[in-house]
Amino acid sequence: MASKGWAGPLPAVKSKVDLVYDNVRAAIAEGDLEPGERINMDELARALGVSKIPIREAIKRLESEGLVVSRAHAGVVVAPIDRTEMRGVFLAREAIEGLVGRLAAERVTDAVLEDLERIQQEMRAELDRGAVDRLPELNSGFHRRLAEASGYRILGELTEQLLFTIRRYRLTLPAGEQNWHSVADEHDTIIQALRRKDADAVAVAARAHIISQAGQEVAERP
Repeated sequence: MASKGWAGPLPAVKSKVDLVYDNVRAAIAEGDLEPGERINMDELARALGVSKIPIREAIKRLESEGLVVSRAHAGVVVAPIDRTEMRGVFLAREAIEGLVGRLAAERVTDAVLEDLERIQQEMRAELDRGAVDRLPELNSGFHRRLAEASGYRILGELTEQLLFTIRRYRLTLPAGEQNWHSVADEHDTIIQALRRKDADAVAVAARAHIISQAGQEVAERP
């Protein structure tokens, strides 16, 4: 096939739509924009120094992901957190984490194990101090690394999406310190099975971890 004479790879520069999307998504993730809060489009455009066009495009993307909703007479608001839907999120995580764990066990390397152990050590250190602020991000880091080890990008993307939803949920109903001790213990069980490269045991441990967390974070909460 003859060359089309393309100039080469384009520079990795984010568009204004991407930048607006990233900013609003981060604000939702951190709780700066709370569930049910109205997003003032004019104020957002002024704050970010862009026109309304990239604002509208970014909002469409966020709406397609279920993070914002358009309401008559209220405009665009941050999507509320639905308790019933959260049960579905944990069911999806149970299935995906089991698959991720099984695949990761088949591909695990010393580097992966070292990364997971480092995260665990940081979590334990935070728990020893009685501090929980960093634990959600450390927990997400653990599961991201596990998903990366599975070898499939789509599993990483699905894991990230589900972790993001749970992070939003935990902003409204934070996990207690005792629950975080359970998380760390369950992570240890996953790592032990990974060290043995026992795919069945990793899958069982990963699913049991999510079932345990669903029981503590969804089923038992008012």
